[in-house]
Amino acid sequence: MTTISETQSNSAKHIAVIPGDGAGVDVTAEAVKVLKAAAAASGLTIELEQFDWSADRYLRDGTTLPAGAARMLVERFDAILFGALGDPRVRDNRHAAEILLGLRFQLDLYVNARPCQLLDARLTPLRNRSERDLDFVIFRENTEGLYVNIGGVFKRDTPDEVAVQEQINTRKGVERILRHGFEYARRHKRSRLCMSDKANALPHGHGLWQRVFAELRPQFPEIEASHLYVDALAAEMVRDPSQFQVIVAPNLLGDILSDLGAQLVGGMGVAPSGNIHPGRIGLFEPVHGSAPKIAGKNLANPIGSVLSAAMMLDEIGKPAEAAAIREAVRVSVREGKTTTDLGGSMGTREVGDWLADYVTGHAVTRT
Repeated sequence: MTTISETQSNSAKHIAVIPGDGAGVDVTAEAVKVLKAAAAASGLTIELEQFDWSADRYLRDGTTLPAGAARMLVERFDAILFGALGDPRVRDNRHAAEILLGLRFQLDLYVNARPCQLLDARLTPLRNRSERDLDFVIFRENTEGLYVNIGGVFKRDTPDEVAVQEQINTRKGVERILRHGFEYARRHKRSRLCMSDKANALPHGHGLWQRVFAELRPQFPEIEASHLYVDALAAEMVRDPSQFQVIVAPNLLGDILSDLGAQLVGGMGVAPSGNIHPGRIGLFEPVHGSAPKIAGKNLANPIGSVLSAAMMLDEIGKPAEAAAIREAVRVSVREGKTTTDLGGSMGTREVGDWLADYVTGHAVTRT
């Protein structure tokens, strides 16, 4: 039995930090605090560099995602820790779309991973459900579907206005996200995978999902692969979430389902996510918005951001540090060391301090 500090490599990890807007700045600061504590406890060297890509920057000089930003990130960093974007001063949220969606598309981060894990039974709105009943992950296709912004408006602001929004599904895109889901299930010893679509109403685009799913299923015979239309899946997630372990869905549907999953495990404040292309740089962010009304008031829940940092550590090959952070979060919830949305009485900074102190004071061991 050895401590993580005795087994870790000293090679530095380079992390880009983009706090963004509003409460994103608040929670990212706490995630960085806890990340530094975990690194110090294990002897891991991390180098953090912050970028001011935000509404403030856009309003100051018109910059959203600078030219060459994606290439620079690939060349210099192992991962990106992201806050949240959105500011009422930018009514069309152009900066948010160009920065976040721009990075997703330019870095080809085709996996949006959204774990839905209940930290404590009292957090779920469902009756008589335990932590064992709510432990699944949703993989949302992240670079296609209705989010590609293909379409247009004809006769805008007239009674005859027509708006068209195109949905794109490619065989390559569908196959790689479905394969990722199956491979994740196999790697993590999860025996059930559910694919969801709306092929009964969208027979062309989601018919492709059906065909590719049918082709892949025989390659993973040990996994019980099932299908539910998205409306049925949403109902089943509420009725009996324990039946799900891995869910894979198209972009828009996965976005909606994963927000439902977040509410089932305690709300958006505890929900992390990763935008991933396996083997490449990834972007990790809490799923909540920038919440401008509470920004700077020491009210925002930092747990989603802290758990996103843990996901990032897993992805860059540091699972012991990730496990240390998750254990700290579980204990904080169990002991009520949380913000008011989870029933505690602490502020954003105080929760971050508590988590960092816990990680510092509790060595994590592994065989």
